[in-house]
Amino acid sequence: MTDQKPSRREAILQALVELLESDPGARITTAGLAKSVGVTEAALYRHFPSKRKMFEALIEFAEDAVFSRCQLILQEQEDVRVRLQQLVHLVLVFAERNSGLCCVLTGDALMGENDALRRRASQFFERLETQVRQALKEGEIRQGLRPRTSAARGADFVLVFLEGRIQRFVRSSFTRLPSADFDESWGLVAEGVWG
Repeated sequence: MTDQKPSRREAILQALVELLESDPGARITTAGLAKSVGVTEAALYRHFPSKRKMFEALIEFAEDAVFSRCQLILQEQEDVRVRLQQLVHLVLVFAERNSGLCCVLTGDALMGENDALRRRASQFFERLETQVRQALKEGEIRQGLRPRTSAARGADFVLVFLEGRIQRFVRSSFTRLPSADFDESWGLVAEGVWG
């Protein structure tokens, strides 16, 4: 089996992620991106009509990767407490392995970009919150689990933990791993949700 060479489109996205990882907080220009890919800016625009479309493609990749795995967890795991633990751990490990994408999802790489693009990135976490809220409601109905508060507030609490871990990872220039001490931390979160 031979390794296939990535398409030019994939190479552009990979270079964008690498730039985000190597210099978090730096503004990405199409000129700099073209240079790192080894093409002209015109070549970039043949694959993506705008920088916004490049960022949207990264967000779509993150959504596809995370939410397809979330569905597997939801289908395979009966216990809602275990489901949520696995779901949150999945997202944190995904963040760890895709640090450049974290800059996009948290909005750090999108400063100075179009407002609609930042809203598009925030949909990732809104969708996660919906999944968590649904799981909490399902736990009440199917397992008789009684959260300390409403499903909406419980989901908010879980997302604050999750987003905080990812934001800290970005802020630390990727040194404070989101999944560090996960089991102990999750125990505290679960206690806050269910008591």
